[in-house]
Amino acid sequence: MSAEKRLATLTQLLTHVRERLQLKPGFFLWDGSRVPADYPDDGLGVYLGDEGVIGALVRRPSVATLANLWAAGRVDIRNGDVFDLVAAKPAVRTREFRRTLDRKLALRAGAQFLFTPRGGPWPLEDIARSAPSDGDAGENRKNISYHYDVSNEFYRLFLDERMVYTCAYYKDWTNSLEQAQVDKLEMTCRRLRLQPGETFLDIGCGWGALMAHAVTHFGVTAHGVTLSEQQAELARARFQKLGIADRCTVELIDYSKLPGAERFDKISSLGMIEHVGIANYPTYFSTMQRLLKPGGLFLNHGIVRPGKSATKKKKRADFAALTRYIFPGGELDTLSGTLTAMERGGFEIRDVECWREHYMRTCRVWHDRLLANRDAAIAEVGEVKYRVWLMYLAACSIAFERNNVGIYQTLGQKRLKGPSNLPPTRADLYRVV
Repeated sequence: MSAEKRLATLTQLLTHVRERLQLKPGFFLWDGSRVPADYPDDGLGVYLGDEGVIGALVRRPSVATLANLWAAGRVDIRNGDVFDLVAAKPAVRTREFRRTLDRKLALRAGAQFLFTPRGGPWPLEDIARSAPSDGDAGENRKNISYHYDVSNEFYRLFLDERMVYTCAYYKDWTNSLEQAQVDKLEMTCRRLRLQPGETFLDIGCGWGALMAHAVTHFGVTAHGVTLSEQQAELARARFQKLGIADRCTVELIDYSKLPGAERFDKISSLGMIEHVGIANYPTYFSTMQRLLKPGGLFLNHGIVRPGKSATKKKKRADFAALTRYIFPGGELDTLSGTLTAMERGGFEIRDVECWREHYMRTCRVWHDRLLANRDAAIAEVGEVKYRVWLMYLAACSIAFERNNVGIYQTLGQKRLKGPSNLPPTRADLYRVV
């Protein structure tokens, strides 16, 4: 069958689907035509770049196929972004759509593209599927480097000025990202009840923002660990510039290899547990237990999956793509699973707070900033990396908005036989200075 006839049948199918779903967005096709034919140049729509896009989706309709097509720019969004597309959701429910779909037309269109060459490029195809971390220090370093050593300059394009790469804390939803990240650093230090002269360890310290805040505003001596060489280099330069390098040090080491015992009064781990792997939780929590002084506090800040997913052994397709292309080795537990592991590790749970909406907004702001800096991002890391990170940030924001994932700050205390010596209420966390 000729390319013209295949295109005509596809146009007929897309027209039918759009009408049945009552879709507002249109379609822009590779030959310059549109569905509907009179769809405006500036209308929100999905771009399909070549015949191979349809052939590939017909033969393998999967998240992996779509991810490759998106990364290559062969599938794109015109005159808007993914949030605009999600907001323009179909007016018709899926069940009703299936009932009214012209299956003969769908099968005929699919059959015509069944043997169409898939074309290229396929930029993500050689990336192996990811398995949860097995705890090996070398593998952990490789996984961390894959994500965090992309480029410091790239991350500057969408993070705040302190380069905080974890959930911000919005005291007001209209606050800037910069203010929300300062408020997050402040809340984290307050939740740990940091005091002058204490020793503080930050596991997975990133570019050192929390350590710098803790030393400067709470008078502690801080040590951080990371497996990212680029993060460690920038953090050390930052501490030198701030004049706090004598009280703020960074070590390039796996958390589990930290020597000694009862070295620190307080420990934080922000956005690190997702990299650990559930099977390695005993090592993770026992390491925190070993390094903390008696009665010491440990703040675990991490993303979790819904409790109802605890019985499901197979990863969601979207999360499988996330760990394959963005966070190799990553794994999420439920909140209850994390708390149980924490208690089994010898901690008393003292405080738990949900920050889901905060991360929804944080990821949205990161996405919008990266989108606004498109040209600079492509110049720094290439178009494929830019497009993959842009979709990852959008997908995360949407996942938090839809309650497909959550995030919690959990405070534990190394178990004591006796009073905790903590304040009687949480009022001190919210005091106005």
